[in-house]
Amino acid sequence: MFTSTVRGAAIVVTALAALTVSCGPGPQRAEPAAPTTSGSAAATGATSPAASPATGAPAEPTTGGSPPAGAPAPSAGAADPAAAPPVKVRDAFAGLQATLGDSCTPSGCAYFLGRVYDELHTMDRAMKTDPKGPGHFPEPIALIAKLDGELAGDRSFDNLKEHQTLLIGTRDKVNTWMQGHPDDYR
Repeated sequence: MFTSTVRGAAIVVTALAALTVSCGPGPQRAEPAAPTTSGSAAATGATSPAASPATGAPAEPTTGGSPPAGAPAPSAGAADPAAAPPVKVRDAFAGLQATLGDSCTPSGCAYFLGRVYDELHTMDRAMKTDPKGPGHFPEPIALIAKLDGELAGDRSFDNLKEHQTLLIGTRDKVNTWMQGHPDDYR
């Protein structure tokens, strides 16, 4: 009889402990599980591109080079450029120069032309927000403004393809101007 009473009391205490844990005072906060990493990801500090930790939305890949065949051209309105921190002229210029070795191939022409367009406009924003002021970069800003006038706000592939010579020529002229003014981007 004494054994069954002790056993019954142990069951009651265990039940009360479980009830206290689940119904204790105040809201319970679950701690996130520690992430698991594989050897190479842990060594490099790389994270999985599966989801953005801040939003839970799929993260954008950060690899360079051309996208896979059939990938859409970069979208000018995908991210709000005004919300992003200002890009330095040297960083924008590096992005523009990265397009110099690429060309309009049948499988990647839309991507290439869209990328040149985007890099020119990143460069334009960087020059306009540079501490030296937009007056320090008159020719590149004027070249991009002329391009925009010809494109009339249409950055579709068909329109970029129609103005491909002007688009690539603008890129090359901005590149030449910047090469002649190394103090402006170093």
